[in-house]
Amino acid sequence: MFIGITGPRFAGKHTVAKWLVSGHGFTLLSLRKDNYCEHYHIHHSQHQELNQGLDALEFESPEELLQYVTKKYSENFVTCDIHSSYILEIYRKRPFFLLFAVDGPVTIRYLRCIARCREENHPEPTLEEFIIENDSQLFKAVAPSNEFAESFISNQSDSDQEEEGEGEEEGGGGGGGERIQKNSSKPEKRHQIRKFEQIPVYNIMTMADLTIVNSYLTFQPFFVYLHKLEITNPERLRPSWDTYFMHLSDLAALRSNCMKRRVGCILVKDFRVIATGYNGTARGLKNCNQGGCDRCNDAVPSGTGLDKCLCLHAEENALLEAGKERVGKGCILYCNTCPCLGCSVKLIQVGVEEVVYKNSYNMDEITARLLKEAGVKLRQHAPPNRRLQLQKNE
Repeated sequence: MFIGITGPRFAGKHTVAKWLVSGHGFTLLSLRKDNYCEHYHIHHSQHQELNQGLDALEFESPEELLQYVTKKYSENFVTCDIHSSYILEIYRKRPFFLLFAVDGPVTIRYLRCIARCREENHPEPTLEEFIIENDSQLFKAVAPSNEFAESFISNQSDSDQEEEGEGEEEGGGGGGGERIQKNSSKPEKRHQIRKFEQIPVYNIMTMADLTIVNSYLTFQPFFVYLHKLEITNPERLRPSWDTYFMHLSDLAALRSNCMKRRVGCILVKDFRVIATGYNGTARGLKNCNQGGCDRCNDAVPSGTGLDKCLCLHAEENALLEAGKERVGKGCILYCNTCPCLGCSVKLIQVGVEEVVYKNSYNMDEITARLLKEAGVKLRQHAPPNRRLQLQKNE
């Protein structure tokens, strides 16, 4: 596994790297300081912050780093040196690469900055200075002048805004001239500059496979949180059959037209999909989300008025598509929501032997008792979350 970590300063990137190195046998990789900082206009102090307290293997270029990792693909590596889309594109070619984004509240990150400055006897920035630097790193935003800020807050007149816009355009013209001068260089040099151009950290964070929010004030609870996230779970790279089919169920659910909830399911036999289903009105009828089902569009409470509902459940659609002849011994239903009582009866009747679901429903206990009585195995499977991970501090 090869993990790349990105995020704003003092979010805890090197803390996650240290946890991976010390607790999970990862090796820290880094681009050589002089070359890296020169290409990406990064201060040496910022680069040192990423690898603080850790010994890292250094490489001259991302290509050299990737070549090393590829030869040792069965080992685990981590790097914090990802500041351009070019580097990310190179690393993402490998199926064993994951990008993690680490973020945290700006006030807590500021406190970490102050603590670091005092520890290393550096000047302490004000909160305003820290936020300005944070915006510059995250969004490449230029801090407005005091005059502009005051005029913006006081809602100056449209005419004044137009005048300022004209002034900005004139200034932009000068910048354009400078850009033209730069573009007059050799094509290969321009390509090299664009290739190594540092982009806003936020742009890289949006492409992360997992975003971790570090709002912890001490290390230990944060490490406990990381352990619960199972960030080194191999399924994040290559899903198990359960995770694979559950993702297909979620994909099928996107086709749902029911106003109540999106439900999708997959019927599987011998690890092959034999039918898919999602909930919505029957063929030839107006879609539920277009007013086709009065019951669903009237926002009645869940579980009531079902005798007036015109929507077929995902499980019903899948069973109708498969037919009893294809369902039977060894057939498993994967559904992103636990089946209701009515669908459970139908699943029993056609011979489904196992039901795997992700999200609970208000009939789970009744469904579980019914399926158990009929000898149908029921279990819950939650794939590793690939989105934002939040947890309250304890």
